[in-house]
Amino acid sequence: KAAETPVRPWLKWKLSARRALSLSRVSSGRISERRQNPKRDSNCLSRPMEDETNAKKEEEEFNTGPLSVLMMSVKNNTQVLINCRNNKKLLGRVRAFDRHCNMVLENVREMWTEIPKTGKGKKKALPVNKDRFISKMFLRGDSVIIVLRNPK
Repeated sequence: KAAETPVRPWLKWKLSARRALSLSRVSSGRISERRQNPKRDSNCLSRPMEDETNAKKEEEEFNTGPLSVLMMSVKNNTQVLINCRNNKKLLGRVRAFDRHCNMVLENVREMWTEIPKTGKGKKKALPVNKDRFISKMFLRGDSVIIVLRNPK
């Protein structure tokens, strides 16, 4: 039995069901591709270059685009103030983020206001500011409204 060769890094992209690629080992131990529909994707081997250029483009957008606020916070270890959809504010340091604004935060102070309930016939109570400390948290990006850098 021939020794199996590891999958090459340039073959690690996801194979979609549409392309229906099947991998088979040739007797020489190299990996070859057989396409069920060869007309569909003629230059499949250019995929790694596209991935590299996409990664460079994404990194450039992170450094110059709207996500640069998060990138600078990660690089400089500065605090950001995040306003969330649940009407709470998060003040903390960003450890990591992605293009969906999912974030890993550290030393987070969560702040919100609550209106205490009163009995019948009594005046409305004044809102009470509340907060709590969270050492590490993951924040899903769809709950983020706005991110502010260096709040004072």
